Amino acid sequence: MAVTVGTLRPVVEMWDWQQHGKCRQVDPEVFFHPEGERGSKRHDRDAAAKVVCEACPVLAQCRAHALAYREPYGVWGGLSESERESLYTGAAVPASAAS
Repeated sequence: MAVTVGTLRPVVEMWDWQQHGKCRQVDPEVFFHPEGERGSKRHDRDAAAKVVCEACPVLAQCRAHALAYREPYGVWGGLSESERESLYTGAAVPASAAS
């Protein structure tokens, strides 16, 4: 299948939403856990990331991106790794993540 120049969008338009994310104002460690982190520390880190996401003007774009590209790590669009995995597999997602 041939792709014509008219059907291609400039890359900057595809990713421009990321420039407006609240996460850009926060240390990335809030969104990405260190290897081996478990329990209350991981839960608290995820919760802190989700607070940032709740106030983000590009939450919907971020969540759509994470689900479409199956982002494997971190909190994206207010969803943790395990919550995204639950959506992929059709398992129930906690109500706190569905907002």
